[in-house]
Parts: sequence; C-alpha cells; structure tokens
Amino acid sequence: MRLRLLALLCAICAMAVLSWMALPVGSTAGTSQQKLDELQRKIDVTEGKIGRRKGRERVLTTDIARWTSKINRLQGRIDTLQTRQDRVQRDLDGAVSELRAIQKELRFQRARQVRLRARLADGRRMLAQRLVERYRADEPDLVTVVLSSNGFAELLERGEFLKRINEQDTRIIDVVRTAKADATANADRLDGLEQRQQRATSRIQSRRDEIAGVKRDLVGARSGYDRTRAGKRRLLLSIRGERHDLEGDLSKMRETQAKIQGILNGAPPPGPIRRGSGQMIWPVNGPITSPFCERRSWESCHPGIDIGVPAGTPIRAADGGRVALAAPTSGYGNFTCIQHSASLSTCYAHQSRYAVSVGQNVSKGQVIGYVGCTGLCFGDHLHFEVRVNGSVVNPMGYL
Repeated sequence: MRLRLLALLCAICAMAVLSWMALPVGSTAGTSQQKLDELQRKIDVTEGKIGRRKGRERVLTTDIARWTSKINRLQGRIDTLQTRQDRVQRDLDGAVSELRAIQKELRFQRARQVRLRARLADGRRMLAQRLVERYRADEPDLVTVVLSSNGFAELLERGEFLKRINEQDTRIIDVVRTAKADATANADRLDGLEQRQQRATSRIQSRRDEIAGVKRDLVGARSGYDRTRAGKRRLLLSIRGERHDLEGDLSKMRETQAKIQGILNGAPPPGPIRRGSGQMIWPVNGPITSPFCERRSWESCHPGIDIGVPAGTPIRAADGGRVALAAPTSGYGNFTCIQHSASLSTCYAHQSRYAVSVGQNVSKGQVIGYVGCTGLCFGDHLHFEVRVNGSVVNPMGYL
C-alpha cells in the first residue's frame, strides 16, 4: 500500500515538473508570436508613413520643377530687359556725348552772341554819330528825310536817305544790319539747341527709368520665387531624411521580424559573420560544395559558388545596397539580387523564403532570406553570385 502511494506521489510530482518545464516554451512561443504581430503592425504603419512621404516628395519635386520653370521664364525676361537696358544705356551714352557737343556749341554761340551784341552796339553808336555829323554838316532837306522816317528800319529803306550817304556810311549800316541779323539768328539757334538738349535728355532718361522699373519688379518676383523654391527644397530634404530614417527603422524591424519567424519556424540562428580578405562578408558560414567556373555549358558547370548549409539558415547581405530583385527566377528558384553600385551586384538563389522586398535598402550583414532548395537543385544550399555589369565573376575575389 505504501509502495503504491509512493508511486502515485512520484507520478504526480513528475507531471508537475513536466508541466512547469513546458510552460516557458509555450510562453516563449506565445510571446514571440505577440511580438511578431506587434512588429507586423509597426511595419505596416511605417510602410504607410514611407508611402505618404514618397507621395509628398513627388509633389514637392513637381512643385520645385514648376517654380524652377517660372524662374527660368522670369530670367529670360530679365535677360531681354537687360539687353534693352544695355541698348538704351548706349543710346543714353550717345545722347550724353551729343549733349556735351551741344553744350560746347551753346557756350561758343553764347560767347559769339555777346560779341555780336557788342558789335551791334558799336555799329549803332557809330551810325548815330554819323547821323549827328551829317545833320550838322548837310543841307536842311536831310533833316526832313530823317524826321519823316518812321523808325530806324524805314530810314534805311528810304531811297532819298541812301542817295545822300557816302560809302563809309553804307559800310557802317551794313555792319549794323549784319550784326543784328546774326544776333537774331544766333538767339534762335541757341533756343533750338537748348530745346533739343532737354528733349533728348528727357526722352532717354524716361526710357531708362521705365526699363529699370520693370527689371526691378521682375528681379523682386524672381527673388520671391527663389525663396519659395528654397523653402520647398528644404522641406523636401527634411522629408527625404525622415523617409530614410523610417526605411532604416523598417529594415531593422524586418530583420527582427525575420529572426522571430526563424525562431517560430525552428530555423537555426544566423551564426557569427564570416569574413575573408575581400570587401564582402560570406552570406552564410559553410563549406563550398561547388566552386566557381566559367559559364560555358550548363552540363559542365554553373556560375557562382554553392555553399552547403542546412535549410532555414539565415542568409546575410554580403554588402550594403538596394534590393533590385526578389522573385522566383527559373532554375534559381527564389532569387534575390542586391545592387551595391552602378556596376556591382550580388545574387542569392534557391531560398526557401525572402526577408526583404524590392526597393528596400539593406546593410551589410542584414538577413535577406533563408536557405532552401527551390528551383533547380538537389539539396539545401545557397547558390551565391557576384556580377559586374550583369556578368558573373568569381566571388572569391570579393569574399
């Protein structure tokens, strides 16, 4: 009886221990699944934010292009106005030169006018003196001629008076008449030169001021456009920076997601990173089961190298870059290619599943997929290629 009771107690204890031991496993799996679900929700939210920022980037890029087009059109008008302004400035320079010549001519004519007036005054004085002398010396009928003349002009025209004066008097009268005519003509010339000077200066100055005003308005508008475009560029850079940060967070979340999925699926951990002498790390840590050979025929060999590792082993990116391909591809099965530069890329074949998507930026060592045997293969392994300008080269030169 005691033995039976003891056996029953042992059985109860064993069941309790087993239940206690099993509890963390179930709890861990449940926690991992919860983390995975929460992570998926965060990934969805982050992808939505990235999508909205990309849309905003496209709008801003279009706005910047539109403002640049406006600025270019304004600059074209400004250049045209600048050409007109330069032409008007040349006209103004010519007008200034002409104005200087006119001013020089004005100075000369004014000095000449002074001389002509002095000459006219001398002639009138001499003529008056001669008339007085003739009045004193001549016959009385001369007084009648003078007194009957209505002014100096009529006196000169009176034939009776002209017949009575001698040759010297005639010369004096001619001098006075010529001096008066020259003085009158020169005064008219001075008035014309002054009016011409004022019109030329006013016209050209008005044209220059008009063009300068329009150009000033256009330059102000262009400055406003430049400020608007600069603001949109700053906003675009800010949004791009946020998107890059979000993409980095998304990449880390996807890597964490892949690790959690690997735990849930019983996949082995990635293991330590294997480095060689080249710029790239080994995508998986395992032996080479098929070395590289030139692609001459599919029967003899195939490009790239095969690395033997168990199914589900996480595959690391050999170098940082952007995912250019992640899709089933004929004999390669589930095939991923990462573009590292304009000419250099790496490719990973026969994956059981992907851990990245096309367009995603990945870092060196990030998990991008898992080893499997999809496509044309005869066992779980990773087929790894390095391509330069699309052509397969020996990966050992890079690992």
